[in-house]
Parts: sequence; structure tokens; C-alpha cells
Amino acid sequence: MTHQQYIISRKTNILELGRTLGNISDACRKLGVSRTHYYDIKKTIEEEGLQGLLEKSRKAPRIGNRVAPEIEQKVLDYSLEYPTQGQVRVANELKKQDFQVSAGGIRSIWLRHKIETKGLRLKRLEKWAAENAGILTESQIQALEAAKEEAEVHGEIESPHPGFLLAQDTCYIGYIKGIGRLYQQTGIDTHANIGFAKVYTDRTSLTAADFLNDKVLPFYDEHGINVLRILTDRGPEYCGRTDTHSYELFLHLNGVEHTKTKPRHPQTNGCVERLNQTVQEEFYKVAFRKKLYKSLEEIQADLDTFMAWYNAERTNQGRYCQGRTPLQTFLDGLELYEQYVYENPVDEKEVMM
Repeated sequence: MTHQQYIISRKTNILELGRTLGNISDACRKLGVSRTHYYDIKKTIEEEGLQGLLEKSRKAPRIGNRVAPEIEQKVLDYSLEYPTQGQVRVANELKKQDFQVSAGGIRSIWLRHKIETKGLRLKRLEKWAAENAGILTESQIQALEAAKEEAEVHGEIESPHPGFLLAQDTCYIGYIKGIGRLYQQTGIDTHANIGFAKVYTDRTSLTAADFLNDKVLPFYDEHGINVLRILTDRGPEYCGRTDTHSYELFLHLNGVEHTKTKPRHPQTNGCVERLNQTVQEEFYKVAFRKKLYKSLEEIQADLDTFMAWYNAERTNQGRYCQGRTPLQTFLDGLELYEQYVYENPVDEKEVMM
């Protein structure tokens, strides 16, 4: 017997006992209910039938407490464009656009429209793309899902100023038909969370060095500061003899200290692992559902656009950012770099040797 059947049976038993005894007061006394309750049940059955005996929820939507319809529509539109962002992130981004809505308000809107999880929001995007663009393919979805790499990040890295430590990693994106295997060289400044990314079709010491030469060091040179140390895992593209390994030689010639993570502890390089996850979820998962890529250059062009937005526009909740964008945190930290170099001249020389 279900709970609803139990409720109906219990209430009809009151009427049945009254008819059997021929005395309503005596029946109510035996069952421990009032005569009013008896007549309420009888009236309900006459007016609504047995379904009327089911318990009714007393919770009613409080429309007056909901956000304005235009804000709700803005949240839905934003969640369609950026389906992988969480409620706190969406609230912060909309606040920049002068839409005041709390993280709890975002969650309530998602619940009403049944898109409260990232998976449901992605399915909504897939449906929208299929109906409006017609470019979504099952192979793209499967390739991306197979390439997804989740990393649990624990602990924090002490980075007193920008340039103190750059974390670098190689991320396998997946196999793209017509292009081949797709790898991404990723770097992040562990103070400002400024991110860098470039895609390749292989993972070698040459690509690891090219990434620094093309994407990373020119940015720091533009702002007049040096990268003091780089943290990588112990992959073959990063480790080798200085005189024969392209990556190690590049670091030596540029005066950058090389630190390696502890074996079998990827969480040591958690900052860049987290950036890999962010790029996977916020760029590749969305881009591969909207567009069919035919060349590495096409992917890199869109990736560059995303990284520029990530650095200059996307709010970051990191330890040093505290709601600022990475670029704003980087620029604000330039004084910290100058102060650190001034106060630690000996340490600076040792690092650059």
C-alpha cells in the first residue's frame, strides 16, 4: 500500500465505522477524532471524490519574492551562452552588467526551469543548437566527453607577486577528425591567475618551449617583469638534460628556474589543472557544440579570443583575485613585484642564475 492509499483508507474508515455503529459520536470517540473532522471528510468526498482526501501541500509560490521577469530572462539567456558556469559565477558576471541577482536567486530560476545542474544546462544548449544552428554532431560530443579530465585540487601555492611562479601543463583535448590528436599547452600565473593556452597536434619539448616563447614570456616582457620560476610535472616534454633537451635549454637561456612536482601527485600543480578544467568546460564544451573545426588555426583563433576574455573580463574567485579579473589582479600586483625585487636582491640573483 502506498502512502497516498494509506491516507485515503484511514479517512474512509472513519465514515465506514460511523455507518456500522449507527452512531457518529461513538465512532469519532473510538477513533479519537472530532465530529467536525468526520463531517469535513464526508463533505470532501461528496464534492471532490476520494482524490480530495489526499494531503495538499501548503506551500504556495510567493510570486512577490521572485526576481523581475526581465532579470529571469537575462539569467536564462546567459546560462544558454555559458552553461558550465556556477550560480556564484553567474551572479558576479551579471552584476557587472548591472543586473542585481543573488546566487540563490540564480539557483531558484534554474530550479524552476529544470536546468539546475551543469549537465541539464548543456543538454539545453545541445537542443538549442540542433534546433537553431543544425551543426551539433554526436561525434563532437563523444570526442569531448572522452577527453574530459577531472582534477581534484587541494592546497594553495604561496605567490607573493606576479611572475613569482608560472605553472605549466600539457592537456590532452581529444581527437578531432581532419586535424588529429589535439594537445593544449597551458600556463597560469599562480598569483594573478593570468592564463595562457596554445593548441598543438603533439606533445614534445619543442612545443613546450614554443608555448613559452610565443604566448607567455612576451606578455611578461611587455609589462617589464620576469618569470622567476616555472612548475611542471615530470612528463618527457619537460624533463631532460639541459644540453640536449629543448625545453630545459630554453629555460636555462632565459634564466628561469625549473621546479618539478612530486611524483604521482598532480594536485601539486593544482592551479594549472584547475585552468585546464575551466577551459575544457567553458570553451571546448561550448565551442565544439556550436562549430565544426577544420584546422588547428581555427581552434587557436577562438581559443585566443576566449583566453583574452578569461583574463580581462571573467571574474575570478581565487585567493589573490577575490572577485577581480586576472588582468586587474596582475596589474595591481606589479608594485608587489617591484617591492619584492627591491627587498630581496640576493634571492633575485640566485633565482636568475
